[in-house]
Amino acid sequence: MVKTVLSHYKLFILIILVCLGITLQLTGSIDPEQLIAVARQYADHWWLAVLLIAIQTVLFTFALAGSSLIWIAAALFPPLTSTAIITVGTTLGSVSAYLFSQRLSVEWTQKIKNTRIYKLLHKEGNFLILYALRMMPGFPHSVINYSSGILKIKLINFIPAAMFGTAVKTYVYSVLIYKTTTPGTLSNSIGISTVWPLLLLSLLMLAGVFVKHYLDNK
Repeated sequence: MVKTVLSHYKLFILIILVCLGITLQLTGSIDPEQLIAVARQYADHWWLAVLLIAIQTVLFTFALAGSSLIWIAAALFPPLTSTAIITVGTTLGSVSAYLFSQRLSVEWTQKIKNTRIYKLLHKEGNFLILYALRMMPGFPHSVINYSSGILKIKLINFIPAAMFGTAVKTYVYSVLIYKTTTPGTLSNSIGISTVWPLLLLSLLMLAGVFVKHYLDNK
């Protein structure tokens, strides 16, 4: 009885963390201009990049808004440098969140591992699906990280998808933010009109995967 309650308690923690992360991302609770103003005081220090990576790792582990740090990195560093910083931080944080969610959901996973939906997602959780979701503008990383851990998606697919999907999306964002010269326009520098190619490519990749799955099982 106690073990069952503990299992549900751990799953409840995961759900709360994911919801909190999504809420922070969608509501824009973190002001990018304030973050940049603080970071600019230390822009010349070598350890700033390392600190940004470390902060991202912690935030992503607990499903918080690690993606918000792109505003700092992209405003202070050239696109390639900021892309490297965000990609490393996101990948490390994603793996940490994967392992964290897996540890908290062992008992729950055992209960559903024989169900059809679990087998389907576990089998079809391939590189292309994960890559497309990572690259999709606005899609919460916490959902990808935690669901992948719970469903035991293979790390050989999970890690490369996190790296390459994040790198492509981050580079596009970094170029847009880096070119922004007026701080007051930062919040408006990224919109659907500028990132629609990423969204379209993500949707096409997902559609292709599901069409392939349908044809293979027809």
